[in-house]
Amino acid sequence: MDAVRRIAETVLYEGYILWPYRRSAMKNRQRWTFGGVYPRSYSEAAGTNDPWMMQTQCLVLGDGKTAVEAKVRFLHVVERRAARRKGGAWEFVDELVCGGERHLSWEEAAEREVSLGSLTLAGLASPVRAEIDIPAGSKEEPLAEQGCALVRSWQALSGTVEAVSGQVQEGLFRLTVRITNTTPWEGGDRESALRRTFVSTHTVLEAREGEFVSLTDPPEELREAAEACENVKTWPVLVGEGGRRDVMLSSPIILYDYPQVAPESPGDLFDGTEIDQLLTLSIMGLTEEEKEEMRASDPRVREILERTESLSAEELMRLHGTIREFRMLRRGAE
Repeated sequence: MDAVRRIAETVLYEGYILWPYRRSAMKNRQRWTFGGVYPRSYSEAAGTNDPWMMQTQCLVLGDGKTAVEAKVRFLHVVERRAARRKGGAWEFVDELVCGGERHLSWEEAAEREVSLGSLTLAGLASPVRAEIDIPAGSKEEPLAEQGCALVRSWQALSGTVEAVSGQVQEGLFRLTVRITNTTPWEGGDRESALRRTFVSTHTVLEAREGEFVSLTDPPEELREAAEACENVKTWPVLVGEGGRRDVMLSSPIILYDYPQVAPESPGDLFDGTEIDQLLTLSIMGLTEEEKEEMRASDPRVREILERTESLSAEELMRLHGTIREFRMLRRGAE
């Protein structure tokens, strides 16, 4: 996985589930806290800071022929219910033991992506729009014993991704990508709204025959133009190998230019603010009962447990510590 893809995947699943990686943990009672773009009707009715729109605005050096590709990625909340056959129909239960394995009803997420394709800056002089139209659905996963299954279901999502550019000066353009959620919401609690929300939303921008301007540390002659960019609930930074200026990641997490996942990290732990070694040792110290609940809580969490238990002594030593230089951030997202 290249550097851009790896940091994008890390951002997508940041906070997906937190230590101690179990459904019963207090900090996992309220999930999906990063990068939510909520149904507009919910945001306006609730009167909260839960936004129905996310906007990325950045600067591109190039000309009218410079091509830009915009991809928007987010998670779609999926309800997972343990079920067993009873009288020809599914009976949904909170917990199910099947084939010697324990399964808990909870929530997962499906990855969604919307692309505007490759468009020139001249072609973006007028807004270009892509529709988000994901129908509701469900699917069944049969378990080891006949008459047992996990039933996953999801609500419909609708909205738009719109991009437009405007020339600021000769050779400099301002690019805007706006994401809106128009999914119908007829009332209910926050949990019902979350199932109609674009969760952990972020935008990946790629340029050809042009380059992006750092908003964190712009050239002095472009500082005023950079400060005029209006980013709403997201923050764009340059990503990839240091010095590249053709890819930008705009995410709800405040990052510096060219963020990296530590090469010593053996895999995602869904919490980039914690130290891998501490989390790994904490997992290894769980009781068998706690590990059993961890396995039953989520398939991705089961992967964390299996990966941790299979680490070699050499891999554990690599997590011990490395000193690296870092730069302080100068600004934050709105």
